[in-house]
Amino acid sequence: MEIIIYGLQWFVVSIPALLIIGKLIATMQYNDLGQQIIYIQKLIFVTSIVLIAQVLWGHRLPLVLGPATVLLIGIIASQSSRPEFISTSVFIGGLVLALVAFSGLFAHVQKLFTVRVVSVILILIAFTLSPVILNLIFSPESAIPPLFNLSFAMLLCLGMFTANKLLTGVWKATVVVFGILFGSIAHALLQTVLVPASSASVPELPMFSLFFGDLSFKFALDPGILLSFLFCYLALSINDLGSIQSVGGLLNASSMEERVSKGVGITGLGNVTAGLFGVVGPVNFSFSPGLITATGCASRYSLLPAGVGLLILSFFPAAVNFISNIPPVVIGSVLVYLMSAQIASGLLMLTERSAISGFNEGLIVGFPILIATILAFIPSEFLTTFPPILRPVVGNGFVMGVITVILLERLILKT
Repeated sequence: MEIIIYGLQWFVVSIPALLIIGKLIATMQYNDLGQQIIYIQKLIFVTSIVLIAQVLWGHRLPLVLGPATVLLIGIIASQSSRPEFISTSVFIGGLVLALVAFSGLFAHVQKLFTVRVVSVILILIAFTLSPVILNLIFSPESAIPPLFNLSFAMLLCLGMFTANKLLTGVWKATVVVFGILFGSIAHALLQTVLVPASSASVPELPMFSLFFGDLSFKFALDPGILLSFLFCYLALSINDLGSIQSVGGLLNASSMEERVSKGVGITGLGNVTAGLFGVVGPVNFSFSPGLITATGCASRYSLLPAGVGLLILSFFPAAVNFISNIPPVVIGSVLVYLMSAQIASGLLMLTERSAISGFNEGLIVGFPILIATILAFIPSEFLTTFPPILRPVVGNGFVMGVITVILLERLILKT
């Protein structure tokens, strides 16, 4: 019973990224709502099978999986091109990543991830997600005044922190689930008071629907688009590696070299599958330590019910459309709650393992976080002035933060 409750929480946490990124890309590629929902269905399906594969045969760690935001840069830059060029590039990028990982190359990078590097990575995720959280809390689609949304987010977060302190055992694992349920109901009631009732029509979608007939992969190669995506996959590999290392370091997991090789390899095969399905590829998310710290559950098997739940959900378009109506401010509030726990995990790791004993060690932690935060908020019009080949790396705050902390730790401020 406990494993199902924990799995429900992982399931709920997996949904926001799938819906946010899925809807963003689907609306860029399709005008028809039916096609957009099919895209999200395929994305959820691919994510579910890769998540199950990671838990059973990949890194075998409690790591949530979702669509790679770093690939968004390649997709946005190539949206004027035919979709088959993008799908082919995702396919090839995933294949290259899988070959490199299973060859054992990533295992040699293991020594780069010291306690300070892993701790900084944990904190980086929270800071580089700040723009996403900001856009969710102050969503332009919301008709509620920004001050009300900010107050609502603060109260919901404080409520979840209070519940986390008071609840014990398996009930602690229900904080996120009930936070989303209570937050959604409260926000709906608030919206009825502040905003006049809308007469917008609700689209009719089938309750159950397969999407395999919509698969039509066509190999079409554009060297420029492929090169751009290969740089995206360089960033994705660092992201994936950092995610696995952060959770492995938090849990003191054994056989990390093998976990890294298999985990990144499965991620590569997952991107190959995503290319065949015509959706954005998956990556391991590093906000998992926040949920692990908040709930006290670090069992990888708790993700299996979440994977099965996502698999079932992918065949119900009406349910996908219904869940996608969770208020953005509620999703943003839950992310604030999880990211706060993740920052606490990173700071606790630094303290417990005495990773900071002087000024230089403080710089190793502080400078990458500052650089990553600055790049996370860089205006899109400035990003477009960068050479296209550099945007996937330089325009990604998380990746630049990881690269910076490794350079400081292993080269510039090496002790």
